[in-house]
Amino acid sequence: MAQFNVYVTRRIPDTALDVLRQRCNVEVNPEDRVLTRDELLAKVTGRDAVLCLLTDTIDDAVLAAAGKQCRIFANYAVGYNNIDVAAATKRGIFISNTPDVLTAATADMAWALLFAVARRVVEGDKFTRAGKFHGWGPLLMLGQEVTGKTVGIIGAGRIGAAFARRAKGFDMKILYTGRSRKPDFERETGATYVDFDTLLREADFISLHVPLTPETYHLIGERELKLMKPTAILINTARGPVVDEKALVAALRRGEIWGAGLDVFENEPALAEGLAELDNVVIPPHLGSATLETRTKMGLVAVENILAALDGRMPPNCLNPEARNFQ
Repeated sequence: MAQFNVYVTRRIPDTALDVLRQRCNVEVNPEDRVLTRDELLAKVTGRDAVLCLLTDTIDDAVLAAAGKQCRIFANYAVGYNNIDVAAATKRGIFISNTPDVLTAATADMAWALLFAVARRVVEGDKFTRAGKFHGWGPLLMLGQEVTGKTVGIIGAGRIGAAFARRAKGFDMKILYTGRSRKPDFERETGATYVDFDTLLREADFISLHVPLTPETYHLIGERELKLMKPTAILINTARGPVVDEKALVAALRRGEIWGAGLDVFENEPALAEGLAELDNVVIPPHLGSATLETRTKMGLVAVENILAALDGRMPPNCLNPEARNFQ
């Protein structure tokens, strides 16, 4: 008989759930939606472990509801700004994430957005479906070349580095900025470290790869958008609040930058007023890691973290190992 009681706040690929069910009693939210606050508080009560999503707000009240026996909240994401890690630590609850496995998929998505905006793919698709395409024309829906241009990467972590490696294949000049220089990254990609404002002024394409912190909230706002080239394209596959969405809408309307590709939104799933009406922005519904392979790997990593915690071991991707001191 399964010994432990685990709750999963939303269905994930069955391959991962099947592994978890071999060792635990598992209950999964049967509805394809985010739980309400009251539902979340009720469902985590008395659990030994919880597999949660970035869309779940895990604060001290939720952690308290889980109870003293709870050993881990395993976040099905790389980011964990949805969790009060300090509160979890004081309660002796491990917090884990799923790094590395979604690096390639997210970098690929950033490039998909870059090409879609630069070559007006979505706009062109709508144009054709509306019956407006009456034959090839030399001035029809001109976009921007990508090969040989300058790309600016803000945040040269795992995903930023993967994005840069792909840029090499298009013979691009690579600029990057961050809290410090990364010599290994520079040697691998040929990237040049510049200050933040220089990158904004010189890059043809700007891709964001930073976590959401108090320092990165609205990192790109009205001032930063005005520094960019009128032909610049902004890509965000990081976190929505890194960009001031209202300021971006205004800049896109005025033509201060060429366009933007956003896979994340400031008040997700809501969009800033006017964003959806713009033709010079591509806005998929947060699909950065949305491949069958990656989402399955994320689930398996989360399950591995849960099983380690339940066995009394340190979860491989533990974000607060000091929680052991409070258990």
